[in-house]
Amino acid sequence: MKKEYRIKKNNEFSVVFNKGKSYANRQFVLYVLHKEDQKHFRIGLSVSKKVGHAVTRNRIKRVIREIFKELEEEIKENIDYVVIARNPVASMDFQEMKKSLYHVMKKANVIKRSERAGQKRDVQKK
Repeated sequence: MKKEYRIKKNNEFSVVFNKGKSYANRQFVLYVLHKEDQKHFRIGLSVSKKVGHAVTRNRIKRVIREIFKELEEEIKENIDYVVIARNPVASMDFQEMKKSLYHVMKKANVIKRSERAGQKRDVQKK
């Protein structure tokens, strides 16, 4: 993922935590902060040591980045996202994580409504 699509600095995370709105399910917490002066979305990832050892945490972060790449066209721009992975994520595979993260993103209303996106989901369900 390109540098301009990532949130890395501690103060950037703090701004999203303090000014953003949070949405959650059992696997993920998603913080969302709208930014009008930004042309694209940015994501920050947080996976606690409680979730697993380094290999597990890094795998989770890679999978979340890949999910955001796949959903890039469906995700609204001008928003900073911070994704916090909870304990159950460690035992999930790619499709389960994608479904769970998509669920939280729909709750947060950050998925664009498009006919093409709906067709993609229909194909995946079959």
